[in-house]
Amino acid sequence: LAQQRLLIKGGKVVNDDCSVVADVYVEDGVVQQVGPNLNPEPSTGLVVLDATNKLVIPGGIDTHTHMQFPFMGSRSKDDFYTGTKAAIAGGTTLIIDFAIPQKGCSLIEAFDTWKSWADPKVCCDYSLHVAVTWWSNKVKEEMKTLVQNKGVNSFKMFMAYKDVYMVNDEELYAAFSCCKELGAVAQVHAENGELIAQGAKKMLAMGITGPEGHELCRPEEVEAEATQRAITIANAVNCPLFVVHVMSKSAAKVISNARREGKVVYGEPIAASLGTDGTNYWNKDWAHAAAYVMGPPLRPDPSTPGFLMSLLANDDLSVTGTDNCTFDICQKALGKDDFTKIPNGVNGVEDRMSVIWEKGVYSGKMDENRFVAVTSTTAAKIFNLYPKKGRIAVGSDADIVIWDPKATRTISAKTHHQANNFNIFEGMVCHGVPVATVSRGKVVYEGGAFNVIAGEGKYVSRPPFPPYVYKRVRQREQV
Repeated sequence: LAQQRLLIKGGKVVNDDCSVVADVYVEDGVVQQVGPNLNPEPSTGLVVLDATNKLVIPGGIDTHTHMQFPFMGSRSKDDFYTGTKAAIAGGTTLIIDFAIPQKGCSLIEAFDTWKSWADPKVCCDYSLHVAVTWWSNKVKEEMKTLVQNKGVNSFKMFMAYKDVYMVNDEELYAAFSCCKELGAVAQVHAENGELIAQGAKKMLAMGITGPEGHELCRPEEVEAEATQRAITIANAVNCPLFVVHVMSKSAAKVISNARREGKVVYGEPIAASLGTDGTNYWNKDWAHAAAYVMGPPLRPDPSTPGFLMSLLANDDLSVTGTDNCTFDICQKALGKDDFTKIPNGVNGVEDRMSVIWEKGVYSGKMDENRFVAVTSTTAAKIFNLYPKKGRIAVGSDADIVIWDPKATRTISAKTHHQANNFNIFEGMVCHGVPVATVSRGKVVYEGGAFNVIAGEGKYVSRPPFPPYVYKRVRQREQV
C-alpha cells in the first residue's frame, strides 16, 4: 500500500502535443494532478521521485511482440515474464502480443491459450491481437465474439508463410470486410508468400543454404507488392489497414503514397528496421548472420534505417513495435544447412525506446513530442486505449517513465534483461535512458532494480471502432 500515492517532482512532462514543466501526482494507479509545485497531503506515505532535468513521458506501447511463441519447430525464448520484465526496464509499460491459431483451429481457443500463458506471468499490462489464418463462417462468428466479449479490436492476416499461416486474396477480402463491420483494425504481414516459396527453392537449388539466402529469396519488391495489394483490397472494402513490421524503403514508399492519396493506412517500422540492417546476413560468422534472420528480412541497403526514421518523423509511418520473437543461437542452428529452417525472429522489446531516441531524437530527425507519439500515443489512439494509455493527464493510467535524455547506455547481451544470448544492437551506444518506470502507479523499475512480481500486469480490453481510425471510415460510408 506504500506505493498507492506517488509524486513525480520537477520534471518536464512530455505528451505528443506539448511539453510543460510540472509535477505529477498519482493515487490508486491513476494520475490525479498535473501542475507546478504540487504538495499533496498528507505527506506521510507519499513516495517522491525526483525528475529534475529529466523528461516525464507516457510509458511505451509496443504494438508487436511474440512471447513464448511456438514457431518453426521451436518456441521463442522470452516468455511473458522475462519479456515484460525486459520491457519495463526499457521504458515500455504495455505490449500487444499475437494469439495465432493454426489453420482450421479456433480463434477463441488460441486467444484463451495465449491469455492463460500471459496472465500468471506479465509484469506490465498487455493486450492481444488475434490472427486469422484461414476463412470460414465459423471464423467470422468467432471474430464477432472476440470483438464483443473479449476486448479484441485488431486481427492480423499473413500474406506469407505459405501452407502455415498464409491467406489468399479472397480470404483477405472476406477478413477485411468482417473487420470493417465489427469496427476492428485489419493488420497484415505483407510479403508475397508464393514468390518467397519459389525463390527459396531456387536459392537451395543453386546451393545457397546460409542466412543470406533468406534475404535473397524475399527481396524488397516481394514486400512492396504485397503491401500495395493489401492496401488496394482494404481500400476496396473501406477497411482501415495497419501494416506490421515495415522493413524496406519500397514498402514504406507504398504506404506513404497511399496515405497521401487519403487512404486509411498505418505503417509500423520496428526497432530492428530502424536500428540495424541486413548487411549482417553476409557476416562470415554463421551464428551472427542467423541471429538477424526474421520475416520480412532486414534490408542490405544500409541507408534503409535512416530513410524509415525520416518517414516515421514526418508521419508517413505511424507507430513503432519490435516484433520481439527471440531464438537463441542453438535454436537458430535448426537451419544450419538450410536457411528456410532458421526460426525467424529478433529481439527489441527492451531496446526500442532507446534506439528510437538515439536514431530519431538525438540525430535531430524528430522532437521529443513526436517521440512520444511514435512510441506510445498514436498506438493508444489506433487501438482505442487513449487517453487511458499514451498520455499523462488527469484520469489517465499512471504508466509513466522518467527519461534521462542526456544519459547514455551501451546495448549488450551481457547486460540486457531478455532471455536471449544475442542482441542485434550489440555495442550500440544510445542517448536516452529510462531512469524509472511506473506501471499502474507503482514504481516497478528504478535505477537498474526491479520491484515487480509475475502476474502484476493486467489484460487490457480494447473496444471496437477506435474514433481516431473510424471517424473517417464512417463518414466515407455515408457519403
